Amino acid sequence: MELTEPTVWSTDRLELGEGLRWVDDRLVLVDLLAGRLLETDGDAPAPLRELRRLDVPLGAIAPVADRPGEWLAAAGTGVTVLPATGDPRPVVDLVGDAPEPTRMNDAVADRHGRFWAGSMTYAGLPGRGTLYRLAPGAAPVPAVTGLTIPNGPAFDATGTTMYLADSPRGEVDRFTVDPATGDLHGREPFLRLTDSDGSPDGMTVDAAGHLWVALWGGSAVRRYRPDGTLDREVRLPAKQPAGICLGGPDLRRLFIGTARLGLSEAGAADGALLAIDAEVPGLPTATATAPVG
Repeated sequence: MELTEPTVWSTDRLELGEGLRWVDDRLVLVDLLAGRLLETDGDAPAPLRELRRLDVPLGAIAPVADRPGEWLAAAGTGVTVLPATGDPRPVVDLVGDAPEPTRMNDAVADRHGRFWAGSMTYAGLPGRGTLYRLAPGAAPVPAVTGLTIPNGPAFDATGTTMYLADSPRGEVDRFTVDPATGDLHGREPFLRLTDSDGSPDGMTVDAAGHLWVALWGGSAVRRYRPDGTLDREVRLPAKQPAGICLGGPDLRRLFIGTARLGLSEAGAADGALLAIDAEVPGLPTATATAPVG
C-alpha cells in the first residue's frame, strides 16, 4: 500500500494526538490531555486500540530497554513507569511544587538510554518551561530552562545532536550532546519561523540527518536539511499537526498526529491520525534505560 498523499489512518479523532513512536512493529501514540496511550498497525488504516488510560495528562512515552511492554512516561507532574501489567510506578515528581499549575509535555529517550522530558505551565507562561534530563542512578537535571512550551527533543543517529523546539516562540535550537554525560553544549539557532508558518511542535530526525517538523496551526509538516534549508513541505487536511514519527515495516511511512484542541470549528480531519510515505527512512526508536529501584 503506497501513500503518495496524506491519508487518514483511523476513524478516531483525538483531542491532542502527540508522542508518536514506532515500537515492536506498531505505532504508539498518546491523546495527551485525556491521558490515553494508544496503538495501531502500520500496514493499513485501523481503529486505535487503548493500552492505558491515566487520570493525569500523558505527554509522551519511551519503551524501556529489555522490558517488553513497559514504558517510561512523562505524565502529570513527573515521570512514571507504566509496566506491562499492574499499576503505574512513579519515578520522580518534577514540577508538582511549581508556583503555577504545570504539567509534563513532550518527552523522548536518546540513543544512550537517557530520558528527556519537557514541562510547561497550563497557561503557557513565557519562560516557565524546562527540559529535564533523567539518567538512572542520578538526580534529574534541568538541562534547558527559560522555555515556554518545549517540544521534542529529537536526536540524530549518534545521539550527539539534539533539536529542541519552543513552540510559541517559533524557535528550534540545535545542541551538541556529550555522549558520556548528556551535557549540552554549543546551543545555536536552527529554525526561526513566523506566525504564518505555524509553530514547531513534534519533530523527528531521519536516516539522512534531516529534521521533520510538525507545524501546529500551519497545516503542514516540513523536512529541513542539516544546514536549516527547507527540503520538502507536505500540506495536510488538518490545521494542527502535533506529533510525527517515521515507522512502518521499512521506516518510510510518516505518521502525523493532529489535534482538535482549541478549534471552534474542527474540520473532518482535525484530530485524525494521518500517514504519507517518505523517500528516506527514519531511525529506530530509542529505548530508555530502566530506572534504578
